[in-house]
Amino acid sequence: MRRTLIAIAAACLTVPVSALVAQGDAPQFALGQPDPALVKAGSYATDPHHTLVGWRVNHLGFNDYFGIFGDVTGTLDLDPANLSAAKVDVTIPVASVTTASAGLTEHLLRAGKDGGKPDFFGPSPAPARFVSTMVTPTGPMTAQIVGDLTLNGVTAPVAINATFTGAGPAPMSNKETVGFEGRALLKRSTFGIDMAIPLVSDEVELDITAAFEKQ
Repeated sequence: MRRTLIAIAAACLTVPVSALVAQGDAPQFALGQPDPALVKAGSYATDPHHTLVGWRVNHLGFNDYFGIFGDVTGTLDLDPANLSAAKVDVTIPVASVTTASAGLTEHLLRAGKDGGKPDFFGPSPAPARFVSTMVTPTGPMTAQIVGDLTLNGVTAPVAINATFTGAGPAPMSNKETVGFEGRALLKRSTFGIDMAIPLVSDEVELDITAAFEKQ
C-alpha cells in the first residue's frame, strides 16, 4: 500500500498543473487595482488583519532595528470627489508590539524597576490613536494627512505622506476595499519615551500599510 501511494505521488509530480485542474475549474479573482476611478465614496473600516504600522529606529549608529504594531482598527470617511474632506481615525494597540527579539519585546512592555517609570511602554500601555485634522492631495495618487497622534498619554501633531495603492472588491469578502501606504517621522521624546537617547535614535520612522473595507 505504501509503495502504491508513493507511485501515485510520483506520477502526480510529473503531470502539469493544467492537466490536474480542468479548464474553467480554477478560481478567478479580480485583484485590487491602482486606479482611483475604482474608489467608491462612503464610510470604511480597517481590515485589522492586513493593516500594520511598522516602526524603525537606529541602534548605536550602526544599523536600524524594526518592529510592528498589528490589529489596527479604525475608520475612513472618503469621497474621491472631495479628498480634502476625508477623515481618518485609527487605534493602534501598543500592547501587541512585535519584534524579532523576545528580550526586546519584553523590555518594551515591562514595568519600571521598583515602581519607577517604565523604560518604554510598560506592561499595560494604552492604545495609540491617530485622528486626522487635514488632508491635502499632493498628486493623482498621493496626499499628506496631518493629524493628532496620542501615544503614551501625550498628544502631538504628526504628518503622514500617503500613497493610494489599490481599490476594488476584495476576492474573499466581495467588500469594496481601498489600500494605502504611508510614511511618517516623529520624535519619541515628544511622547515621553526617551530611554537610551541617543544610543537608540530619538527619530522614529513609521511605515504604514492599510486596507479599508466599505461598510
